[in-house]
Amino acid sequence: MSHNSFGHLFRVTTFGESHGPALGCVVDGCPPGLALTEADIQGFLDQRRPGQSRFTTQRQEPDRVKILSGTFGDDPDQSPRTTGTPIALMIENVDQRSKDYTDIKTKYRPGHADLTYEAKYGIRDYRGGGRSSARETAARVAAGAVARKVVPGVTIRGALVQMGPHGIDRSRWDWDEVGRNPFFCPDPEAAAFFETYLDGVRKEGSSVGAVIEVVADGVPPGWGAPLYGKLDADLAAALMSINAVKGVEIGDGFVAATLQGEANADEIRRGADGKPLFLSNHAGGVLGGISTGQSLVARFAVKPTSSILAPRRTIDRAAAETEIITKGRHDPCVGIRAVPVGEAMVACVLADHFLRHRGQVGN
Repeated sequence: MSHNSFGHLFRVTTFGESHGPALGCVVDGCPPGLALTEADIQGFLDQRRPGQSRFTTQRQEPDRVKILSGTFGDDPDQSPRTTGTPIALMIENVDQRSKDYTDIKTKYRPGHADLTYEAKYGIRDYRGGGRSSARETAARVAAGAVARKVVPGVTIRGALVQMGPHGIDRSRWDWDEVGRNPFFCPDPEAAAFFETYLDGVRKEGSSVGAVIEVVADGVPPGWGAPLYGKLDADLAAALMSINAVKGVEIGDGFVAATLQGEANADEIRRGADGKPLFLSNHAGGVLGGISTGQSLVARFAVKPTSSILAPRRTIDRAAAETEIITKGRHDPCVGIRAVPVGEAMVACVLADHFLRHRGQVGN
């Protein structure tokens, strides 16, 4: 299986399966001299880690990361530094329950990649989906932690802004609130509602989707390149590669199609510092595939978790019609833990574009 790598100058290759002994990634192209320890990575993995509330899968994985290569430091008073060589990161799986999937190993789960993986490769790992499992995203979060070290002065934050048909009230947006509730939600009243709402969904044996918004502040103007190296195109591809993501938009996205030109255009004035001052940000911080210096805004839609207890119609390998119930430990809303994953993918894209920009035009 190829296509397990993304990025150009900052390049990430992930490996591992949901029920294998371990998963991880190799980060290539990270500049030398950056302070990097396992603690720098662990905090982000802890945000994505399963089993932290009743609203996520109860699989108990500590997700402890090990740095296997790419750093050096023999001074106990200083953190190890990146050497410019490939950084290998490994996360062991410790709480696999493969027997949960024995009953469905010959059946195709609706909404999952079971059918397509077997159609392509002639073989599939039925234990939690193998390589197609959202467990793979732990490696992306680890890589994203390294990427954040690369981009100077950039802050990347994500939030859940919609669960099912229920959106937040943006007038109550509070970034500090994101860390106070299990949903990464910036609206405290919406977070309280989501608690009751998702409890009901979970008790029904069902699942629900979500919309995640990621904002990157501090991105200077000039990152990205026309025509086939557009910053927004790479962001869209990176976010679309996350498991269960079915839609991505930059800035106003699809809402822009409902506006007239004078409403959609981000007017520009001269700022107090003599630099361009945008009066709005419908474009989401990107024009012509190049960053404008405004906040970079991207949203992505996550479908409902396909593994549910409600019976669904399907077929087996012999094409016989049957029903399926997916037992085991699953997220009633996989979009919750997608927040740190979305942040990580944005970080990796920005690190790559920062290095590409520096390589083409210098500092």
